[in-house]
Amino acid sequence: MSTVAREQLRQRADYTHKFNANTGRHGWLRLTPAYSVKIVEEIISRYEDPMRVLDPFCGTATTALSAAYHGHGCVTTEINPFLVWLGQAKTAQYSDALIASTRRACVRVVESVKCKAVEPMKAPPIHNIERWWPEETLEFLCALRSGIEVESKEGSPERALLLIAFCRTLIELSNAAFNHQSMSFKDNGQLHFPLDMDMGYVFSEDVRFVLDGAGENPEGSGQVIYGDSRNLSETVDGVFDLVITSPPYANRMSYIRELRPYMYWLGFLDNGRDAGELDWIAIGGTWGVATSKLTDWERPTKSFEHPLLDRTLKGIRHHDNKNGRILANYVAKYFDDMWKHFNSLISVLNDNSEIHYIIGNSTFYGVLLSVEKLYVVMLERLGFEDIDCRAIRKRNSKKELFEFDVSARWTGGRWR
Repeated sequence: MSTVAREQLRQRADYTHKFNANTGRHGWLRLTPAYSVKIVEEIISRYEDPMRVLDPFCGTATTALSAAYHGHGCVTTEINPFLVWLGQAKTAQYSDALIASTRRACVRVVESVKCKAVEPMKAPPIHNIERWWPEETLEFLCALRSGIEVESKEGSPERALLLIAFCRTLIELSNAAFNHQSMSFKDNGQLHFPLDMDMGYVFSEDVRFVLDGAGENPEGSGQVIYGDSRNLSETVDGVFDLVITSPPYANRMSYIRELRPYMYWLGFLDNGRDAGELDWIAIGGTWGVATSKLTDWERPTKSFEHPLLDRTLKGIRHHDNKNGRILANYVAKYFDDMWKHFNSLISVLNDNSEIHYIIGNSTFYGVLLSVEKLYVVMLERLGFEDIDCRAIRKRNSKKELFEFDVSARWTGGRWR
């Protein structure tokens, strides 16, 4: 696509996570880095016959759920245990009887909190938790979380649905703001909670929304597996006909930052260091200790190399750029990890399978990182055919930032 044609592309909010908000199960929980179900739908609707679909970067299970609704079987992998739990809940089958029993459990939970019949749990050890929730709201959430424990069985689908609604409620009642690329906090002048707000009603409405989506069971199947996308052959079984995915972008926008409140309240995290360690093992993660580890990180002997990447790293590492060295290490590690992923991917692809990677470019200190071009290079080296790189939207007001669909076909390449 020419530069002029790219500049004519729109930002298209419908191609972002915003489109998912009111789309059934896709809208259960928001995650800013998540991609739009509309993108997945436009790709997957081209295939009528049932296929085995793979998403190596599950995220909020957008691909798995969409594929299942189209009658396909999808397997998706994820390294974050909370997202594995969420994906399994989003792709599960729910009977009318189970939905009804969850609705009754909701009534019991709200009533027990209202009557103070449950002992509130201890607030999770979130740093500066008072920045997130006022004292009265925090007390309600602690009681609500305990009520869910009392009125539902551990590991039951009822509890999973109630906890998803709880996650919605805790964000709705928080000081979190989403008017930037990632999450920030409202100042006191932006808070507009009514003094007589019925927080139990907020939770009940969130349960209603979740149960509406639970009633929309997909025809196909979605399997969400805990595993590393850099080692797919040991994580998934069999081969796949179609890959639709959106890997983490090389832009330091950490998943863990936005997921932390959910993970603390649901017991997936106990402290900030664990959050950083989880981000370190993920591709593109930079939260907490992950950033400090980049300082001493060294490229392995068999790392991915290309003149375009070398020039980009040199520009980022320039002595005039504060933290240039650590950010250059971040970019280098990102592409080494993605190179491992693509090498792993070919072992689980069927002959004549197709892949679609939704990815955005980025900038560091004004240096353009053409992620999409380097993806194309990797695919060429591995022997993929019919490689195409199509810009699909502008990402923000910066004229050089776009989102791309990098697609290709696998026919065995040089490996078979």
